[in-house]
Amino acid sequence: MHGWIILDKPLGLSSAGGVAAVKRILREGGHPKTKIGHGGTLDPLATGVLPIALGEATKLAGRMLDATKGYAFTVRWGTATATDDAEGAVVAESAVRPDAAAIHAVLPRFTGCIVQTPPAYSALKVGGERAYKLARAGETVVLAERQLTIFALDLLDARADAADFAVTCSKGTYVRSLARDLALALGTVGHVAALRRTRAGPFGIDAAISLDKLAALLQAGDEQAILPLTAGLDDIPALPVTPEDASALRQGRTLPGHPASHGLYLATDGPVPVALVDVSSIAVRVVRGFNLV
Repeated sequence: MHGWIILDKPLGLSSAGGVAAVKRILREGGHPKTKIGHGGTLDPLATGVLPIALGEATKLAGRMLDATKGYAFTVRWGTATATDDAEGAVVAESAVRPDAAAIHAVLPRFTGCIVQTPPAYSALKVGGERAYKLARAGETVVLAERQLTIFALDLLDARADAADFAVTCSKGTYVRSLARDLALALGTVGHVAALRRTRAGPFGIDAAISLDKLAALLQAGDEQAILPLTAGLDDIPALPVTPEDASALRQGRTLPGHPASHGLYLATDGPVPVALVDVSSIAVRVVRGFNLV
């Protein structure tokens, strides 16, 4: 089995727990044991798109980490928490409640290339230790600022005590930090009350499936929920190669240069993916090979 299951991760389940659940469903459905991993951590308090890679698709999981992400989230005004989400202890309060006009006025500050400080309760490492472990132990955690890109940030709804947003962002973006900083820019405090990932690279929420539905389909022998390996490469142009060249690429050998524009391509032998290759006029070099026939 080589491909993708796009899980609609439920609330309270970790990404590793999602992988374990899919493994169990595959096993109970009588499918052979296969390598499995996920394409980007999603917090237990978040729901939505979690790409699960199977077999040779696990070689592409790293591409999901670098991919553009989309989220829908709710900020609750007036209460800041230690974790910047609904799980943490309250650390500050404010009586200020911004209206829609005020919110719209600050959104341009958070669009484009911005600088963000990750939340103390994160999986980033400080001196070899996870930041959240240090924070839970009562230590003061100071994380370095990072540059990232917010491609789009839209206000969906504004209420007296909360507001709903949609964001499209680069890798490394913490929505909890975005919510915290939005609140501070509006003269108040706030935290993420709800978070749903709507996109991870080429995979949108429309392709996501619940664990219950996945189990029902696979128990019935219906594998429509398993997308092909190439579904994760929709943005990569194909480069057809001969069976002889495919054999060489599978061995990691370099081919002579190609007249195609310089860049990343998916070399294919008929319908079979062979390798991700870097193409130039000088050489065609393997970036990531696939053991498929």
